[in-house]
Order: sequence, then C-alpha cells, then structure tokens
Amino acid sequence: MTPQARAQAAIEILDEVIVAARDAGAAADTIVARYFRTRRYAGAKDRRAVRDLVYRAIRRAGERPDVGRAALVGLAREDEGLAASFDGSPRAPAPIAAGEAGAAAGVAPAWLARQLAETLDAEELAALSQRAPLDIRVNRLRADRDEVAALFPDAMPLPATPGGLRLAEGTAVEASPGFAQGLFEVQDEGSQLVAVACRPTSGMTVLDLCAGAGGKTLALAAAMAGQGRLVACDVDRNRLARLAPRADRAGVDALEMRLLNPDREAEALGDLVAAADVVLVDAPCSGTGTWRRNPEARWRLTPARIERLTTLQARLLDLAATLVKPGGTLVYAVCSLLDAEGGDQAAAFLARTPGWTTETPFGAGRSHGPGRRLAPGHDGTDGFFVARLVAPW
Repeated sequence: MTPQARAQAAIEILDEVIVAARDAGAAADTIVARYFRTRRYAGAKDRRAVRDLVYRAIRRAGERPDVGRAALVGLAREDEGLAASFDGSPRAPAPIAAGEAGAAAGVAPAWLARQLAETLDAEELAALSQRAPLDIRVNRLRADRDEVAALFPDAMPLPATPGGLRLAEGTAVEASPGFAQGLFEVQDEGSQLVAVACRPTSGMTVLDLCAGAGGKTLALAAAMAGQGRLVACDVDRNRLARLAPRADRAGVDALEMRLLNPDREAEALGDLVAAADVVLVDAPCSGTGTWRRNPEARWRLTPARIERLTTLQARLLDLAATLVKPGGTLVYAVCSLLDAEGGDQAAAFLARTPGWTTETPFGAGRSHGPGRRLAPGHDGTDGFFVARLVAPW
C-alpha cells in the first residue's frame, strides 16, 4: 500500500470507530482486525502503519469527531508527511482545503476533562494519551520470575509485584511457547496490584464478584497455590466463558464459576453470606484509567452513563459487604481516575456502613481518600483506585 492508500484506509476505519463509539458498537481493535480480514492484499507492514495512524488520530482527538477524515486531518495538521498523503490521487484522500477544520486536540471531551483536571495535573492528564507499556504476570503455579524473564532478553522486573515483568514494546508474547504453556499472562501492573491488595493465602475463601474474563481471578489462584475456595462470578456470560480455557492453560483446578443474573446477584450467593475471607469488587466503571489502551473509550462516555455506573458500584459494594465474614476484607477497585467512582464511592460506603475500617492496600501509588490511586504518569500503570475495607468483628 502507498502512504496515500494507508491514509485512506485509516479514514475508513476511523469512520467505523466513530459510529461504534456513538452506538456502543465494537472496540477499535476489533474494527481494525475486521477491516483487514477482507483486504488480504495489505501486508503486515501496511497493517501496522494503518493501525498506528488510526490510534494516533484517536489519541489526539479529545472530542469525538463527526467523521474519520476530521480525525486524520487534525493529525495531518501536525504531521507534514501525513499531510502530503492527502493529494487526491487514486486511493488517496482528497487534498486538505485551506480552511478545512480537523478534530481539535485534547485529552477528553470538555465535560470529562474538567472533572479529571480537578485531581490530575497537566502532566498526568497528558500521560492518558500515551501508549501503555507491555506487562506480564508470571504464573507462580507453573514458573518463577527468573525462568520467564529468561524467555525475553529485555524483560524488566516490576518490584511492586511478586511476579510482574515489563517487556519491550511490540514483543510477540502470545507467540512465545511460554504463553501456550501457561507460564504467564498479559496483565498490566496496576491489575496485578489489585490482586496484591487482596492478600490471598492458601486455605482462604475468596470471591471475585465481577470476574469478567478472569485476569485477576487467575492472579488470586496463583497466590493461593491452588488451596482454598475461589469463586469467580459475573453477569456477562461471554466474558465469564473466556475464563475456563485460561484457567486450564494456567493449571488452575480449584475454581468455581457462577453466572449471576443482573440485579438479582444475591440469589446465587446465599451460601457465601458472611463466609468469605476476601471479596474483590473490581467494579464496572468508566475505564478512564485504561485510555492508553482503549483511547476511543473517551468518546463513549456521557454524564448519564457515569451516573448509572456509580449507582451500580454502590449496589455492588453493599452486596459484597454481606458476603464478607467478620474481620474479613472487601477490596474495592475501579480502573478509573474519577473521584465519583473511586475515593468518593469508598468514602460513601464507609459512611453508610458503620464499623468498617480501612487498611493500606499496597505501597505503590499515592494515598487518595480511603485508598490508593495509581496513575499512568506517576506510576506507569493503568489508572486505578483501590481500597482495602475491613469488616467489623
């Protein structure tokens, strides 16, 4: 593909991403993959170049553009080489008109940027538009950190976690024999620290209330060394279904999985009332802490969605509290940098639930309300708020 054809392909993909963001459709990476499945003529170098253009344009545009051309024109205004591709030749974008407006640069839609700016400085806000590093978690059921590090010459240990490694950008981790053997999982350091905050040990009863595809569940299983009771729950059948093959690859045998009915979760958890040593609530949230990986997620958020999420988070915290045994622990986590979902949410729980106290979940990050905040600029992780809440005896 010529540079002109790559630019046109990026515009076509961006058109689909913008529509999907507006209508709650597929994620950008899914759209990119789907686009190239029907265009076999594009080689690996072409696919990488087009993908890079798409994600650069998405990261740059805080507000959702109306069309893909506006997103790429905005990027071209800052990139002379890209601008030259708008030459109107066959399979090329039309020339950029003198007064043509491209998408404005920004961190997020204005209403959301204002909320984030209340607690994040300019450097932290800028970090949300950068690319995320590539982290893996060594599966201690099958290997130790030194063994896995030997598979990747550029691996750097993550000292805040017991089995974390940071790899060079672009490392083909899933092509490594170690991945098929279950020696490691791709997992951001922040997600690994959420599992650390649970402090799981052998023999405990541990419940992952919002397990999704189970990345944190598998980290908990490894820390428990396969001993004890580990229950993974979710209301999303498709996401939970992805946990079983991952658990098989990781050598996790002692695992219960429960599909819950939305708004009726308690009906399937009666046997766990006041029985769990640890309940992890990795709650559904805005995902503002994951924009480095999913930058188009900024375009999907609305104030109404934030309100629905905070209502759900509060309900899940109250449900989780009924499942924690006296003296047990509730770990609340969101991959969000909004106070409404993080510190304010945990503080409201403590205010309405007498007798509960807090403990520092881990040493990384910075104190933030009743918990700790991890931020991309300060900590090099995805953005998280994590609180460790202890039930009264």
